Amino acid sequence: MNSRYYEMAFSELLVLFPGLPDFFRSLGVHELPPAPTVTASIALLQDGLLEDVGMTRQCLLQSLASYLAGNSPENKARATIISSITIIGGRTKSGLAEPFTLDLRPGEVVSIVGPTGSGKSRFLADIEWLAQGDSPTGRRILINGEPPEPHLRYAVDRKLVAQLSQNMNFVMDLSVEQFVRMHAESRMIGNESEVAAMVIDLANTLAGERFSAHTPVTALSGGQSRALMIADVACVSNSPIVLIDEIENAGIDRKRALALLTGKSKIVLMATHDPILALMGQRRLVFKDGGIANIIETNEAERSSLARFEQMDAELNEVRRAIRNGEVIG
Repeated sequence: MNSRYYEMAFSELLVLFPGLPDFFRSLGVHELPPAPTVTASIALLQDGLLEDVGMTRQCLLQSLASYLAGNSPENKARATIISSITIIGGRTKSGLAEPFTLDLRPGEVVSIVGPTGSGKSRFLADIEWLAQGDSPTGRRILINGEPPEPHLRYAVDRKLVAQLSQNMNFVMDLSVEQFVRMHAESRMIGNESEVAAMVIDLANTLAGERFSAHTPVTALSGGQSRALMIADVACVSNSPIVLIDEIENAGIDRKRALALLTGKSKIVLMATHDPILALMGQRRLVFKDGGIANIIETNEAERSSLARFEQMDAELNEVRRAIRNGEVIG
């Protein structure tokens, strides 16, 4: 990394790295003491604050170096093509070893199942963070068989992981079209109008209730928001890994959503309590006590059962539709 960054004041760095405040806030440091250089500012941080956020000054400086390297002009043009990600097991909440190594490739869907509190969300967070043994679980994530370059963990415009959480709440006063165009512009895709139209059209094939390009994003329902973000991740985001946390209650076409993402060569990992979604994956990871207790390959018998479950689900959806429309169930 360019050593001159360390000799610059925070205000000067902010011109080159507008996302710097978000970086510090993500680590629990909401304000730096005033000083001639950013290094001096970090040196002035109170010991109590560092203890509260679980960081030493040296660790904070190393994280800052990785962030600046990942977002510096000399590195922004570099792209990472993902042929595989490898997850190396860590330890459970009880401290027992997770004796597994899991390889995932583009177009693959993996289901993550287990009781509430069993460690599913922590597993997704380890992947999103590209953990290198520095999370509570001790897991390590490899990219193309190698530890990721440190700057990839902090690169703002080339994030390897896109996450769709259970709650999709918009706070911006924008229309759907403006929102998608803004994202396309930030990714320097070009043809923003055409891209926005394609994303909105795809989202409406997933959502239970259609919406227009002029609908405010704050007026979208939970299902419409999730449908929009799935279409956006598929068409606009260049993140090759997609983490999905429970889409079963979102009111969207689940099968079509997964087909859309895998058709774009995304690696999809989804935490779910829905048996239909669980069986749609090529594999499912069974969680207990904060760790992976078993890895099950979806077999032909289960796939045959899946067709029957989908038929049952369609019948239940028809009943739901009839009830919403005020019809009497015979």
